[in-house]
Amino acid sequence: MAAADIALFDHSLISSQVQAALPAGYTLRPLRANDYERGFLDVLKVLTEVGDQSKEEWMERFQYLKQRNDTYFTIAICDDKNDKVVAAGTIFVERKFVHNNGLVGHIEDIAVDANQQGKKLGLRIIQALKYIGAKRGCYKVILDCSAKNIPFYEKCGFQQKEYEMAWYVTKSNL
Repeated sequence: MAAADIALFDHSLISSQVQAALPAGYTLRPLRANDYERGFLDVLKVLTEVGDQSKEEWMERFQYLKQRNDTYFTIAICDDKNDKVVAAGTIFVERKFVHNNGLVGHIEDIAVDANQQGKKLGLRIIQALKYIGAKRGCYKVILDCSAKNIPFYEKCGFQQKEYEMAWYVTKSNL
């Protein structure tokens, strides 16, 4: 396997049912080292500021996550014809003391390229991440979202619970 084709985690955690539900010409898989060139960061720009990462910075982060491939699971859906990442998401597994040293999956950074929306790719990303959480032994999978996205996540099987709070670190509050 070429270094560029190195996957973040083992492909056995990818749901064959979710793959089968994708439109023809799309592939669900773990993030790969060469997805920098396939536009992974561009897809994330639909969410928030990504920054201007160099290939070297990308590879440092990729290697960090790969070394912890029992914790971080980032997936991509690729448009095979154009060899581009068009959707992505991450689940990371938190190790708890509660629930008998239980595991909790946290879903983050669900993104679908603006030109690919309406093809149920976001739904497929969520289904795939829930599958990974279940396969890793999580007793629950949680996520935070904006109020406008609650109906989408309810369709994905989530229920509203509690409230999210955030504290952003700035130079002035240190």
